[in-house]
Amino acid sequence: MDSTKKSLLNSLIKTGACSRQLASAEEPWRGRLILLKLMLVVLVTAAGCSEAPQPQQEGQGSGAVEESSEDSALTVDLLIEKGAVLTMDEEFTYHPVGYVAVKGDEIVEVGAGDVPAEIHGVRRIDASGHFVLPGLINGHQHAPMTVMRGVADDLALMDWLQNYIFPAEAANVDEEMVYWGTLLAAMEMIRGGTTLYVDMYYYEDKVAEATARAGMRGILGETILDFPVPDAKDPKSGIEAAKVYLAKWKDHPLIIPAIAPHSPYTCSTETLLACKAAAEEFDVPLVIHVAETQDELRQVKEKSGTTPVRYLRDIGFLDQRVIAAHTVWVDAEEIALMKQFGVGPVHNPESNMKLASGVAPVPDMLDAGLAVGIGTDGPASNNNLDLLDELDSAAKLHKIHRMDPTVLSARQALAMATRLGAQAVDMDHLVGSLEIGKKADLILIKSDGLPQGVPSFDPYSSIVYSLGAEAVVMTVVNGSVVFENGSLTKIDEAEVYSKVAELSAKLRSSLEK
Repeated sequence: MDSTKKSLLNSLIKTGACSRQLASAEEPWRGRLILLKLMLVVLVTAAGCSEAPQPQQEGQGSGAVEESSEDSALTVDLLIEKGAVLTMDEEFTYHPVGYVAVKGDEIVEVGAGDVPAEIHGVRRIDASGHFVLPGLINGHQHAPMTVMRGVADDLALMDWLQNYIFPAEAANVDEEMVYWGTLLAAMEMIRGGTTLYVDMYYYEDKVAEATARAGMRGILGETILDFPVPDAKDPKSGIEAAKVYLAKWKDHPLIIPAIAPHSPYTCSTETLLACKAAAEEFDVPLVIHVAETQDELRQVKEKSGTTPVRYLRDIGFLDQRVIAAHTVWVDAEEIALMKQFGVGPVHNPESNMKLASGVAPVPDMLDAGLAVGIGTDGPASNNNLDLLDELDSAAKLHKIHRMDPTVLSARQALAMATRLGAQAVDMDHLVGSLEIGKKADLILIKSDGLPQGVPSFDPYSSIVYSLGAEAVVMTVVNGSVVFENGSLTKIDEAEVYSKVAELSAKLRSSLEK
């Protein structure tokens, strides 16, 4: 018995003796009352002493608690192990053999070697012979235009747009086409490892519905132009409708609504600033085509006396909300302006090559510290949505354009579709790398068992130069598996193919009139 307890016991004995003496006096009730009071004091004191901090043992930190192995165990929903993990963080941390643990919609552990014994997975995936990396980010797209794939090819941009695409859209674009065309695009993107994409089109509410149904993440911009378009007779009514759309989707876990003035040459200063005001009101991104062709430069210069990026700066349009597609025809000063205002440029190499729009100065942008994303552009101007193929084209295009094989490496190209792409669209706090606390958007790419995948001496080289969409075997978005074993988990593919066949027949008929 310790000294504190002995002291309390002695006090209680003495108290009892005292109370007995009082009880034998003329007023026995007073003794009993004192006894009860003193016993209460002793009991309360004893309770307080029992909770007093114990002396620390040597080497034990203040407040240290020894946990049992059960207490330290971590149970996760998805545990991907034994794969080659490319985290794509700022240090390009690479684990030749590693694991990623997912709980709910977040990454909770990333590490090298075997999974620690205390981590238990409800579902475990053996990723031996696979690369594990963040989901790819397609920074510029027009998803519903899958229905128009191949409608008009081998044409210059302005001819393609004004004489083929705009008339075809006026005759065919409606909510049904937009919805099913987006689902078809989602099927292709998910199968190719894309987990987030940036879109601009009409009836964007239907784009959002289809994207959410597919389980993808999207920054989806309602397009505004100065002339009548399928879902708006003029820019004013288009912006008002866009506000309804922005309010509806503002807090969705997968969808970030945006407003998308088409370009500086198709939107007036008034329209551009009204779109910016709407973006500020709802705290959403601004998506726009910028400096795509030399003809655009000519039109903007005739209108404003300067170039597209300078014009947007002069009217107060540029800020960190802006996601600028293409930025092909920009000079050093304009690159510095984009850096100054936090603009996110998105490179679209295959579309720019196919339409002979030019070659964006991506190496100069990267050297200036800009986070440059990469996109496929729409399926009517590419004509596929294979982002891995896009990375291959980007790296090789800049090598031949600069006559320098070192100018854009495979590792840099892959960063443009992951971490840098996330920064360009202001989403790097959530996605773009495999790091604890980020959303669980990730993919598995098969290397072993594919002739083009072996041998693999460098993982970045294998992914960018050797492998394509066909090598993606699993896609996870927000912690949910949306593609595995060759099948999509949230889309009825047969239904989509049937609907798109009907829509394409209707489109073909309209073009023949």
